[in-house]
Amino acid sequence: MRYLRLAVVAILAILLVTVAFANRSPVTLRVLPESMAGFLGWSWQITLPLFMVILAGLTLGLLIGFVWEWLREHKHRSTARHEAKKRRELERNVARGTPRRHNGGDDVLALLEDGRTPH
Repeated sequence: MRYLRLAVVAILAILLVTVAFANRSPVTLRVLPESMAGFLGWSWQITLPLFMVILAGLTLGLLIGFVWEWLREHKHRSTARHEAKKRRELERNVARGTPRRHNGGDDVLALLEDGRTPH
């Protein structure tokens, strides 16, 4: 499995180097069109090789996707944490041999429903 992972990483590295060599021409990125930049009096621009723009776009897209998925799955992680806490509490009660208390209920009714006699 380790060799397979290394092979995939090597193939990916070769592909990225090939894309970089094929797209070395400079590209100018501007925040605003030239006519609007002249009207507003400022223009932010940067000149980069095209492969850097492509790789930056891929990286930004992956980052946005990971953050989006992490936020989307928050409710599932929260539910799992709550269920794990409840399970640990129940396991502790079983280990101690104490009956589970009913939230907001009557203790006498809880003992009657449990069916055991108190010690």
